[in-house]
Formats: sequence, C-alpha cells, structure tokens
Amino acid sequence: MAVVASAPGKVLMTGGYLILERPNAGIVLSTNARFYAIVKPLYEDIKPDGWAWIHFQSWADMKLTSPQMARETMYKLSLKNLVLHCVNSGDSRNPFVEYALQYAIAAAHVRFDKDKMDKLQKLLLLGLDITIFGCNEFYSYRNQIESRGLPLTPETLASLPPFASITLNAEELSETNCKPEVAKTGLGSSAAMTTAVAAALLHYLGVVSLPSMVREHIHGDEDPMELDIVHAIAQTAHCIAQGKVGSGFDVSSAVYGSQRYVRFSPEVISSAQVAGKGLSVQEAIDDVLKSNWDHERIKFSLPPLLTLLLGEPGAGGSSTPSMVGAVKRWQKSDPQNSQATWTKLSEENSALEMHLNTLSQLALRNYDVYRTVINRCSLITSAKWADEAIEPNHIEVVRALLGARDAMLGIRSNMRNMGLAAGIPIEPESQTRLLDTTMKMEGVLLAGVPGAGGFDAVFAVTLGDSSQNVIRKWSSLNILALLVREDPHGVYLENNDPRLTGVTTGVASLDIS
Repeated sequence: MAVVASAPGKVLMTGGYLILERPNAGIVLSTNARFYAIVKPLYEDIKPDGWAWIHFQSWADMKLTSPQMARETMYKLSLKNLVLHCVNSGDSRNPFVEYALQYAIAAAHVRFDKDKMDKLQKLLLLGLDITIFGCNEFYSYRNQIESRGLPLTPETLASLPPFASITLNAEELSETNCKPEVAKTGLGSSAAMTTAVAAALLHYLGVVSLPSMVREHIHGDEDPMELDIVHAIAQTAHCIAQGKVGSGFDVSSAVYGSQRYVRFSPEVISSAQVAGKGLSVQEAIDDVLKSNWDHERIKFSLPPLLTLLLGEPGAGGSSTPSMVGAVKRWQKSDPQNSQATWTKLSEENSALEMHLNTLSQLALRNYDVYRTVINRCSLITSAKWADEAIEPNHIEVVRALLGARDAMLGIRSNMRNMGLAAGIPIEPESQTRLLDTTMKMEGVLLAGVPGAGGFDAVFAVTLGDSSQNVIRKWSSLNILALLVREDPHGVYLENNDPRLTGVTTGVASLDIS
C-alpha cells in the first residue's frame, strides 16, 4: 500500500541572519505550496533468494523517481550496515533523499524489537519505490511565461498543469555543462522535500503515525513525540546533505507548520557528522534521537483577515550562503557596531511579533469589532487608519496595525544598514523602491524581503480584500505575484496521489478570483 506525505514550503518573515544564533528568534510562516513523497513496495513478492540471504550481506532495491526533472535513480541498500550504493551513478543523485532514506531506516532499526525487525527486513526486501514532486510554486516559470508572451499574473500561473515539468532553456546548457540550474522561488524546496520523504518513509516503515488531512482539515491527532522523530531525522538528513548545520527553521516549519522559532544547538547532530568514520549509521541515529533537541518553537500564524503575498521580481536569485558569509565577516571585523545593529533588529523583530499577536488576541476578544476595523482600513492607506478609530474599542486594533507597520519599517532600515556595512544587497535599491510603493498602497500592512533578502522575492501582508489591488499593481511593475498563501499546517499524510485526483491541498486549489 502506498503512503503519500506532504510538507510545506516556508517564508521567513522576521529573523533573517539573527536566527543563525541562539537565542535569537524568527517568525517563519509555512505555506500552501507543498512537496510530496510517495513510498510503496517496488516488488509484489520477495525475490526467491532474497530472504535466504538476509543474515548475510543482503541488498534491497530502491528506486527514486522525480517526474518533474525526468530523472530516475536506482540504488542498492545494504541491509547489514545501511550503506546506499547508486546503481546508475551520475548527475541524477539526490543527497537529501539519500540521507533521509538511510536515516529513516536506521531509526526503525534502533526503535524496533526483534519481532518488528523481522517484519522490517521483509518489507525492505520488497524494495522501496519513492516518487517526489513539488507544487509549481517552488520553481520559477517566469522565463517560460515571458517567452510565450503571456501576462505576468497569478491566472497565468494557475493555468499551468499541476506539478509541471521543469523545462529548461536550451541556451543555458552546453556540451561541457549538462547539469542545468533550476530557478527556484526561495520557498525551501530542499527542506520540504527532505521532510516529506523522511515522514513518508517513517510512516511506511511503522516508526511513526503521521497526522492526516481530510478535506483540508487536519484531524486533531497530532502526536508531538511522533513529529519530533520526523523532525530529528529530516533535520539531520538536511544538514548532512547540505554539508553544513544551518539554523533549521525551514525544516522545522515543514514539520510543525508556522511558528516562532529559535534554532537548535549544532552539537545535537554531531554523531551524524562522523557516521561511517568509526560510528555506524544506526549508532549515529540512535544518538541523534536521544539527543536534547533544544530548539524552541511556539505556534504562530497571521491574524485573521490578513493575507500573505509573494512577488517574484525576475531580477535573478541571490546566494544565501555567500551573503551569510559576508555578514559573519562584518561581525568579526566590527563587533561593536554589528552588535548594536543586531540588538536594534532583534528589538524590532520582537515588536512586530508582539503587535501581530495583539491583533490575534483582539480578534478573539471581539471579532465583529476587529473585522470592522480591518475591512475599513483595507480600503485606505495607512496614513488614514487612525481616522477609522471612531470608537474606543477600535483604537486598540488601529494601534496594533500601526505598531506592526512601524516595526516593519525599523526591520527594513536595520537590514539595509547591515547590508551596507557588510557590502551585500540585503535590500537592494530596486527592492526598496518596490517595497516603498507597496507599503503606500491601500490596505497594505507590511512589505519586506524574506529570509536573507536579496533579489529572490518580496512579501506583503494585506488587510481584508486589498490583495487583488497589490497583485494588479505588481503586474504593472513587472512583478509576478505567486499563488502562495500562508497555511499554518506542517507535514501530514495525504489521502491520495494528488496527480491522480487532480486535487491538491496546496496552490492548485487556491481561489484567485
């Protein structure tokens, strides 16, 4: 029986750069763009010689298929030491999936008793058939849209077939370079993919029981301990595949959903970093699962009637690792000024979080009043919002809205200062002009560059029904508004293969009217 799991992409709204160091926090929003992993047996029956050799050096067959990339990779997995051997080695290898596969099976080994181990071995001898694919929003189709003379609108994006092939421009390839660069939109595809694969495998093998999604509403059956196992495996696999221990906010949001996040200590996965060097994979994963995962996460989502928008400027991507490196060099060369900037930035991040939480609390306290103020403010610019506080209970809502705007302006100012000092374009001039224009529009609460900044994307948070005005304005400025919205849910079990049903819980079901 096939298992289908999905995990969301992310938008880091606050905490860029600071989130790399404890105890700095960041607000990360999970989205309706999801990555899917399907796991099922490769064979109907165990090969005649398979079970007889289980106590010797037996190998299980594994197949990884990525239909969007038109790639298929075959592996042999040693059931003795979990070494993974690629049969058709080449440019098609995917280290994120490989480590997720290795570590998920290792987790089963260290958590199962003898009876379960026998069942696991038989299950593995049937082979594993793994298929991965992501929503279109993880990838940039802007070049293809422009080359066809189509308008840069969400409607054009919505007209693409779900899980479209990632077509390539022929001029980008050469005889000496046959590995194309796939343009992405910065939603954290590798983290979402790694999480989906790890979760699907752990569920398929019986290590965890994932929460399920039925008609787009999660059952209230999430077990934090079960998701903690998924998180530990996905986080470790993602770090080892990257070759560095990042902050991990992208994997955390893929597992748990939107949240306020403080990173884990890098030492947590130190055993995995030396796996195969005197320490077996099973021993390393046993250590990882028993480690004190000291990350902090508090559930968070945008207040009611607020909408997240993402826009793709088409100015080319930015290299996050090189930008992070530049900021770290600046910190070392000018510790006093860099610390002062970080302190101010941290204070503004906390202020924005506080004002957004206040809005959520006000909505809970008196939704009718909250809705009235939000709808009125959605029709006018922020300069006129104070005029809408015509009753005492309106003042609190308007004060929180204006406080959130001021905090965002402070965040942007400090991010620009950091970029200037470090010599990198955290908020390039072109982005500044776009963001200033966006924040002056009716019904716009916030606008900024997510994560590490640069040229990748911009985000806006709008009030009520004002998002369509922003989308139209962006289109006139040659900015492609994506179909991405916040969805606070993390990883879960799907009912079916979305390619067969034509219905997804991600962007394909988004109403763009």
